[in-house]
This record gives sequence, structure tokens and C-alpha cells, in this order.
Amino acid sequence: MRVLLTSHGSTGDIYPVIRLGRALVEAGHDVRFATVSLYREEIESAGIKYVYLPPDWDQSGFAEAMRDLTKARNPVDLIRIIFTETLPYLDEIFQTLERELQTADIFVSSYVYSSLCQLAKRAGVPCAVTTFAHNIVPSVGYPPDGLPRLALPAFFRRRWNSMLWKLTDRVLCWQINKVVGERMEAFGIGRTESYVLEPADKVIVTVSKKLFEPKHLWSDRFRFTGFLRWQSPEDPNLNAEIDAFTEGEKVPVLNFGSVTFDEARKVMTRFMRNWPEGKKIIIQAGWAGLTIERPRAEMKCIGPVSHDQLFQYASCVIHHGGAGTTASVLHAGIPQIIIPHIGDQWFFAREMRRLRVGLEVKRKRWPEQLPKAVRIAERSKRLNRRSKKLAKLLAEEDGPANAVHELEKMCE
Repeated sequence: MRVLLTSHGSTGDIYPVIRLGRALVEAGHDVRFATVSLYREEIESAGIKYVYLPPDWDQSGFAEAMRDLTKARNPVDLIRIIFTETLPYLDEIFQTLERELQTADIFVSSYVYSSLCQLAKRAGVPCAVTTFAHNIVPSVGYPPDGLPRLALPAFFRRRWNSMLWKLTDRVLCWQINKVVGERMEAFGIGRTESYVLEPADKVIVTVSKKLFEPKHLWSDRFRFTGFLRWQSPEDPNLNAEIDAFTEGEKVPVLNFGSVTFDEARKVMTRFMRNWPEGKKIIIQAGWAGLTIERPRAEMKCIGPVSHDQLFQYASCVIHHGGAGTTASVLHAGIPQIIIPHIGDQWFFAREMRRLRVGLEVKRKRWPEQLPKAVRIAERSKRLNRRSKKLAKLLAEEDGPANAVHELEKMCE
């Protein structure tokens, strides 16, 4: 099977697709991944063939784009910003993917850019999309994320939810077509007709089936497979370094991943002013470039490293609520404190509260409120016990193998 993958964005958008590509390679398939050059080394190290797509930004370019996304007022505005950023490069993206589809048996795109599946449909190639957050999975059992739930009998509630999902689909298609519709028509693939309800032949939902699959799915094209986790390489020198710092103690870990935000230096100054003296914490710099301006013995800064390697030292993990980081903390079996910044991160914060494995701290006041949240997370027997229980459950799932199986069935 010749598989063409594509995705754009931060590591949270790319790493799960790398994990899928690696699983496909291990299953004996020929895999190409079309994306920006920032991730080429990581992709090729996984044994996947790399195909260049614009823009040719370095990490600072993507960090700037992420700052723009944090200013989105709502999901519709977020979609507008994403597609506006993509517009200058769309023709080259179309041309490259059209060329690569000539020798593909199946096409897999990220959910955000599911409109690209129209290229595959025109070429007669089966297409699937991957989504790393289940808040966009439609169901008559609940309304779209953020819209009101009605306290009515089940029949009326299902009708209400169905109507809201159809309306959401139309609104998102309208916004996408408003930005890129003319360009898509000029390329001969037409405007986006369904973004939420029927984005592709199959939707691979890469979160835990046991924890997150709703009782009523919109259709059988939505398939929950389990998490796809790909991580930065392990640092062979880091264990000894952290062992010396922690002295056998579990400590909080602060990690905002690829999220960036304005005035990071001032935010960290507030954090240092409020963090208790003598309380150890590990801080990952991430894309925001979190730094400690005045060194303190109880604070240790580190760079990119495998979540699994780092989180074994954590009493709790403070993070932004990205899909990849949330999955890694769930697998580590430790409580989490989520400070959402953008998009589906608020949704994941609510989900971790629902699962009773985490707390949420508001973004505007997190430097001041974090010490109290850490005390609660570390001392709560319920949070720690529940986190360990879910980690054991997740250890039984094999997301990569399940996702490969779903794609193979499409080519039978």
C-alpha cells in the first residue's frame, strides 16, 4: 500500500502523523509525508519519505503564527486565521499533492486541512483524515463544543443536537470558502461542502476509545483507534542530570510545548515572584522560550526531550492542554494542571476534570494561582489514584496498530 500523508502546524499536528507513518512502515507499506521542512529530519529518522510543502519557515516563524492563533475569538475565527495563513502557499501545496497522488493508493490528511481530500477524490484515491481531539466528532448525543445543551426528553435533545451539528458544518464551510474557496475553484476541485460531518471517506480519531468514544456516533466513518504518540528523542545525559537535581524527589514539571504567547518574559517574572522558595520545579523552555532570568537552585530549565523520559520524574505536569502532551501525561499516570491558551485546549482541560485526573488554571492569572494548584494536585489521593488507574487502561490500547488496520481496510 502506497500511503501519502500530509499535515501542517505545530508538533502537536505533526508528531501523531509521524507515529502513524512509522506504524505503516513497520507494517510493510510505502509511506510519504508531505509537510514543511522544519520536520524533515524527524520524519526521515522515522523511516518515512519526506515531500516538501511550503511555507519554508523555521521554528520562530511557526512560533509567530501560534501567537496569532492565541488571539482567535472563537473556533470560526481560528479557522479563518489558519486558512488565511495558508492562502499564499495554496497553489504550490495543491500542485505538489496532485503530483504525489498519482502514485498513491490512499491519502491521509489532518482534520484541519480536510478540504485537501477533494484532491484525492478527483484523483480517485481513497482518503481519510486524522483528528487528535474528539470535540469535533459529531453525535446526536451532544451539541458541538461550546453550544448549549438542552434539558429536554431524549428525542427532542437529539433533534436539537443534530440541527446544531449541521449548522456548525455549514458555518465552518462558509468561513473556509470565504478565504480559499475561489482558489480551490480555480484549481478545479470545487469549494468545501462538508467540513465536520463528512470530511473524508474515513475519520481516524486518535484518542482512547475506552475513555472518549461517545455512545452515539454520527456515522460509522468515525473510528476511534487510541492515541498516536511520537516524541522528541531521549537525552542519554539527562537522567543523571535530573537525578542530581531532584535527589529522588518527584517534582512538578512545567511544559507549554509549542504554544507561544505575548510578553513571555514578563509572565515568567510573575511566575518566579510567586513560586515558593525551596520548592523544586523543572521547566521546559518550549516554543515560548520560557527562561529563568535570575537562577534559583530550586528551578531547572531543560530543552526538548521525550515526554516519557521527563515525566517519570514528575509529581504533576503543568501544561497547555495540547492533545499530545495530554496523552503523554495520561499514559504517565500522574495528575495534570492545564492552562489552556488556544483552540481545543479548553476542551481537553474540561475532559481531564471530567475524568478526575486534572485541574484547570486560568491563563491570565496562572503565575499567581499555580502554587496552590500544585499543592492540591500533589496531595490529592483521588487525583493520583485515578491517574494511575487510567494509565493502566491506556497501556492495553494499541492506537498505531488500530489506525493502520483502519487504513488497510480502505484499500481492500
